[in-house]
Amino acid sequence: MKTLVIVAHPDIEKSVINRRWLEELKKHPENYTVHNLYQAYPDCRIDVKKEQELVESHGGLVLQFPIYWFSCPPLLKAWLDQVLTHGWAYGGGDKLKGRKTAIAVTAGISKEDYRETGKYRCTLEQLLLPFETVFLYVQANPPAFFAFYGAEDQQSLKLVEKSAQNYLTFLNNL
Repeated sequence: MKTLVIVAHPDIEKSVINRRWLEELKKHPENYTVHNLYQAYPDCRIDVKKEQELVESHGGLVLQFPIYWFSCPPLLKAWLDQVLTHGWAYGGGDKLKGRKTAIAVTAGISKEDYRETGKYRCTLEQLLLPFETVFLYVQANPPAFFAFYGAEDQQSLKLVEKSAQNYLTFLNNL
């Protein structure tokens, strides 16, 4: 089954890394469905039934987003709150049970700042622990993790291209 990539970027047209990742994924429509929440729901009114059906029609689930105030953009949080409902994802529901999951993020801050001894005193993995916990709570497989650090810096085209290829390899190996 195809993998569903839920993309939550408030301004994908201005993105360098996330936009490039999407371009790469769209070359492989037989393997990936790219679902951009901000394009699908510009009014932020999520069609829960439609989203649940979309998730059910795919095998794996990937959340792709830029780190936004040390978390995810607000529409992704709303998606998690509204779509992963009692009786569907948990509490008698098991629609995500055993599914392969992943989290793919871009962080504007350097990897050195995301260390316990760094500027923010925690790793990116620690910061994203609530997402891992959500996946565990709904009995999905623990998420694999992919990150690009330093997205605010002017990255060379070579690094951007390499990250897109590495992202595709990462997803192909889920």
